[in-house]
Amino acid sequence: MDEQTELLREMRDLLRVLAEPALAELDKKRSASLRKVVGTSKGRAAVVLLMNGARTQADLCKESGLDQANVSRLLKALRDRQLIKADEKHLELVISIPSNFFEKIGETS
Repeated sequence: MDEQTELLREMRDLLRVLAEPALAELDKKRSASLRKVVGTSKGRAAVVLLMNGARTQADLCKESGLDQANVSRLLKALRDRQLIKADEKHLELVISIPSNFFEKIGETS
C-alpha cells in the first residue's frame, strides 16, 4: 500500500507541474474578469473581499453597506462569469485574491 501511495503522490506532483501554466492563465483571465465586474465601485470591491465562504448574501449586504439589490446584481454577474463557487448560502470566489486586489479603485492618476 505504501508503494502505491508514493507512486500516486509522484504522479500528482508531476500533473501539478504540467498543469501549472494552464492554471496560471486561467487565474489571470478570472482576475481580469473580476476587475471588469467590480469596475470602480468601492462597494462592490468591499462585497467581493468579504466573500470568504463564511458569509451569506445578507451578511455581505450588512457588512459592506451595499443594499440588497446591488449585491444581488453583483452576485448574478459573478455567477454568470463563473467567478463564485456553487454554494449559494456561503459565497466564495473560485480564485484567491489579496486584500489589496482592488487598491487602485477610487485613486486618481
